[in-house]
Amino acid sequence: MANVTFSAPTLPKDITVYAIAGSKGTLLALAKEKAVPIPFQCQDGECGSCLVKITQLDNKGPKAQALTEREKTTLSVNGKLSKELLARAEVEDFPPAYRLACQYWVPDGDILVEFSGEPGVEIDLRK
Repeated sequence: MANVTFSAPTLPKDITVYAIAGSKGTLLALAKEKAVPIPFQCQDGECGSCLVKITQLDNKGPKAQALTEREKTTLSVNGKLSKELLARAEVEDFPPAYRLACQYWVPDGDILVEFSGEPGVEIDLRK
């Protein structure tokens, strides 16, 4: 069970929803169900338009979640996943901050999901 808080400069206020880990499918599916306007296009991990920044909010420590091959490629091409970050994710089980909402599954734990509101644009560029 998890609380997922969505935050973006394009939202009038943050939106927190309750989710059962994994049962709603991807983070993008949950956002669509709850009418959270995360930008998306292909929904297949190839375009990068649903780029989000994930922050773990509970005290359970960071939880890695395997990156799909498409996500690895798309994040790498867009400069969000270096070889070092990929190695940390795969070897040390340390999650990278940036993920694709269409590929990321709702975890068991509270998270903050930040997005810019613009397809493929990282939130840190809009703060």
